[in-house]
Amino acid sequence: MTALPDTSSSQSEPSIPTFSIIIVNFNGGAYVQQALDSLASQNVVDFEVLVVDNSSTDGSVDRLHTDGLPSFKLLAETKNHGFAGATNLAAQEAIGDWIVCLNPDAIAEPRWLEEIILGQARHPQVRMFASAQMCANDPLVLDGAGDAYLIFGIPWRGGFGRVASELPGEGECFSPCGASAVFDRKLFLEHGGFDEAFFCFCEDVDLGFRLRLAGETCMFLPRAVIHHVGGGLSGRASDFSIYHGCRNRIWTYAKNMPAPIFWLTLPGHVGLSVYLLTRSLMAGKVRQTWRGMRDGLLGAARMRRIGREGRSHISSTWQLARAMAWNPFRMSQRRVHVRETSPPVPVHITRTNASAIL
Repeated sequence: MTALPDTSSSQSEPSIPTFSIIIVNFNGGAYVQQALDSLASQNVVDFEVLVVDNSSTDGSVDRLHTDGLPSFKLLAETKNHGFAGATNLAAQEAIGDWIVCLNPDAIAEPRWLEEIILGQARHPQVRMFASAQMCANDPLVLDGAGDAYLIFGIPWRGGFGRVASELPGEGECFSPCGASAVFDRKLFLEHGGFDEAFFCFCEDVDLGFRLRLAGETCMFLPRAVIHHVGGGLSGRASDFSIYHGCRNRIWTYAKNMPAPIFWLTLPGHVGLSVYLLTRSLMAGKVRQTWRGMRDGLLGAARMRRIGREGRSHISSTWQLARAMAWNPFRMSQRRVHVRETSPPVPVHITRTNASAIL
C-alpha cells in the first residue's frame, strides 16, 4: 500500500491545513448537509471547510451539523455572487495550500482527499487536478472525467452521461470540472481566480484555459471520486443554465484562444455554433440558446481585450493545441478526453449512490 505523504506540522508551527474545501450554496436544501457529512467521513482530516451561502431563502444553511469537521466557516452573503464570485470570496478567506471546490449536490467518497494527496505526490509539478465524477442517481454512469475542450472553441464535461466502464486511467485532461476541482491556492489567487463576469458555467474552463496559457497542466485522478447529482441547484437544462452556458462558451473562446489558432478555427466555431443553435430548435430551447449566443457575441470584443495579456504570455501554442480535442464527433458524443499515463481504473460500485442522497 502506498504511504501517504506526511502533511502534519510540528507543534511550534501554526496549524495550516493542506486543503481549503469551498462549497457554494444557493437554496441547496438537504444537499448541503449531505455534502458536509461526506467530508466528515474522509480518511484524512487535514482540511478546512468554507461554505458560502449566496443569500439562500430556503433555510438550507440555518441548522447545519458540522461537529464532525476539523474546521468550518460559514460565509453568509446578502447577495448572490454566483459560483465564480462566491468561490473567489472564500479563496480570500482560505488558509490551506490547496483550494478544493465541491458542489453542494455532491458526495465525496471517504478516500477522496487521500487520493488527491497521493496524486499530488506522484505529480509534484502539477498545480491543478480533476476528480472522477460519478452520477449520483446511477453509479454505472459517468458524470465527468475532467473538462475537455474542442479546438474549435466548444467545451464539454468529458464522459458526461457515458457508461462508467469508460472511466479512463490517470492522465492529463484540459481542465478540472468546478464541481470537484483542485487548484494550488497561490496559483488560483495569482491568476485572479474565477472570472466573476461569468457568474457561473464555463468559469472553470476559462480559468483552466488561462492556466494552460501560463504553462500549467491538469491531471485527472480516477481514484479521487465524488458522486454528483448535477443540476441539483440550477437545473441541468434550465433557461438559466442554457443561457449562461452558451454566453460563457463564446466568451471563453474569444478571451483565451491565441490568435494563430483563433483565426484558423473561427469558421469551424461559427459552423458548430449554428449546428448547436439548430439542435436547440429541435429541442425546444432555441430562445434561451439564442439569447446566450447573442450576448456572448455582444461581449466577445470586450473579452478579447481582457484576455490579451494572458494570450501574450503563452508558453507554447503547440502544447496548448495538443491538450485540446480535434475531433468534433468526440465532443458531440461527450466522450472522455484524457491522455492516459496509467491503465484505466476498474469501476467499483459503492454504497455512496442515489439512495444516499435522494
